[in-house]
Amino acid sequence: MLNADFLWTLAGFLLTLIVLSYVFGDHVLFRMVSYLFVGCTAGYVAVIVIYQVILPRLIWPLIYGTGNESMLAIGGLLLSGFLFVRLIPGLSRASNLPLAYLVGVSSAVIISGAIFGTILPQISSAAGMETGLAGTSILYRLLEGSVFLLGSVSALAYFHYGAPAKSQQKKRAPMIEWLARMGSGFIAITFGAVFAGVYAAALAALMDRLIFILQFFQQLLPGLF
Repeated sequence: MLNADFLWTLAGFLLTLIVLSYVFGDHVLFRMVSYLFVGCTAGYVAVIVIYQVILPRLIWPLIYGTGNESMLAIGGLLLSGFLFVRLIPGLSRASNLPLAYLVGVSSAVIISGAIFGTILPQISSAAGMETGLAGTSILYRLLEGSVFLLGSVSALAYFHYGAPAKSQQKKRAPMIEWLARMGSGFIAITFGAVFAGVYAAALAALMDRLIFILQFFQQLLPGLF
């Protein structure tokens, strides 16, 4: 008699085969699986938003919260209402307030994260404060820090397109151009490493699905394996 575990395994096996069949071209079954994946993902995100955002941060503070919590919840409810007002043509400007708040807060979070999570550690590493392994020579650490510093400066120079105010030329200064060309090499190496990581992750996912298919056949036909 078929049990629930076997049925779920069979469903996963069939869906895996349909997704892998995309290698032969797009078809109806693949699109159906894509819609199923998008629908399940949307449903999962909706449940997470309801039980981790709307209920604990809006509904429960309005019903059981203190005065300050209720005021914050009312403010969030009003801002959310202003967003829905954007659907009304005559009142669409009222949605600029919550949009400005969202953009401002998001920008502050992103900038602070970039400064304290990326720029400052990169400066510290480039300065040689965190480079090199324990027991390595000073010359090796100095060389490693110099490479970090050169890569950081040249990569930033690659995105510099400024020119003197009195200059009629739209190209970089010679020194900036030289650094920018060197920075393009560092950026290419970085993109190559990222692509290799993504490819390795995709290959690992493919191997996991192939092992899943093999295990399904072992469960279905134990005498043949």
